[in-house]
Amino acid sequence: MLRQLASAPRSRKQLADTLRERGCTDEVARAVLDRLEEVGLVDDAAYAATLVRSQQERRGLARRAISQELRRKGVDADVIREQLDTIDDEDERERARALVAKKLRAMHGLDAQVQARRLAGMLARKGYSSAIAWAVIREAIADAPEHQPD
Repeated sequence: MLRQLASAPRSRKQLADTLRERGCTDEVARAVLDRLEEVGLVDDAAYAATLVRSQQERRGLARRAISQELRRKGVDADVIREQLDTIDDEDERERARALVAKKLRAMHGLDAQVQARRLAGMLARKGYSSAIAWAVIREAIADAPEHQPD
């Protein structure tokens, strides 16, 4: 288990599942995990903060997708809410703009409706709300040189 913690941070639930898979009783697992929390090796809040930062920066995920990821990893709902509150609305909108700009460069020459549909799908998969997605998409397509009137 310490090897798992050394390779990457893990949530308490992930570690409990690992101990259960290895035949450890729930009582022993609880005692071990409590001790690891006491010494600071297991901290779901710190784990969630790290995951939020990395998923935003690396994958460009929005709050909804990050929330689902944290729930899947067994992080407590209060900790999830606390960490998601640290995400600024304007930062999220800027990430959506950057994702759209990058994807739009690869879709040069396609019809504006096709571009919009593909961009909306990409942003939806990354957890962006339809309001943010469509606002950013409309803005990007309107500003695209290929869609400017001659």
